[in-house]
Amino acid sequence: MLLDGKFGKSGSEIVIEEFMTGPEVTVLAFTDGKTVKPMISSMDHKRANDNDEGLNTGGMGTIAPNPCYTDAFKAECMEKIFKPTIAAMQAEGRPFKGCLYFGLMLTPNGAKVVEYNCRFGDPETQVVLPLLETDLVDIMEAVWEEKLDQLDIKWSDKSCACVVIASGGYPEKYVTGKEISGLDEKGQSPLAYVYHAGTKLENGKYYTAGGRVLGVTATGKDLREALDKAYKAVDTITFENAHYRKDIGQRALKAL
Repeated sequence: MLLDGKFGKSGSEIVIEEFMTGPEVTVLAFTDGKTVKPMISSMDHKRANDNDEGLNTGGMGTIAPNPCYTDAFKAECMEKIFKPTIAAMQAEGRPFKGCLYFGLMLTPNGAKVVEYNCRFGDPETQVVLPLLETDLVDIMEAVWEEKLDQLDIKWSDKSCACVVIASGGYPEKYVTGKEISGLDEKGQSPLAYVYHAGTKLENGKYYTAGGRVLGVTATGKDLREALDKAYKAVDTITFENAHYRKDIGQRALKAL
């Protein structure tokens, strides 16, 4: 980057920052600008290959809830991160209403913010929303009307897992236009719910049209069952040079 100018002028300077260690956790939160209500936590798997090897990607799979996010961390994040964030935006005259994404790292010195996003996360949303029992429209209306404090948001006590099937070569060069088999006429699997990310429908057939192609998602009474169901569905879906991680959720199982 510095010697060969891979990124041009934008790569000519670097910023030295604190190197944080510890498990990462994503917590999406509903907020109406005054009240903040966190959703169920999730764990993303960013690296392209098993054992967290390979290049960083947009996310190769997720599980929820994240077992590293203990009750103690929940309380700490609410008091030291979530509430102060909402209060600070109010104080600046920039109240935020909608879904706020907290990318956190649970360090030996407590929870710290890695990043914020003003949106749902991908592929975290794929495992969080299936566990939501309260009608999402009711939540949206409460956010819009600034009555979130009056709504009791309920969540399932089940677990959810998502395995991303990507095009071979992603996140670098990859080929698209490969026919996908194993999906029904609605583009789903009979074993799990399938989120389409990089696909196209042509003459009744589905083809790859991106790097991350499908997010195969299943719920279960516990994480192991959710993973088993998701991977069984993954095994039935095929296209040329399909690539997916085979260890999604393993860190979470060890943590449990």
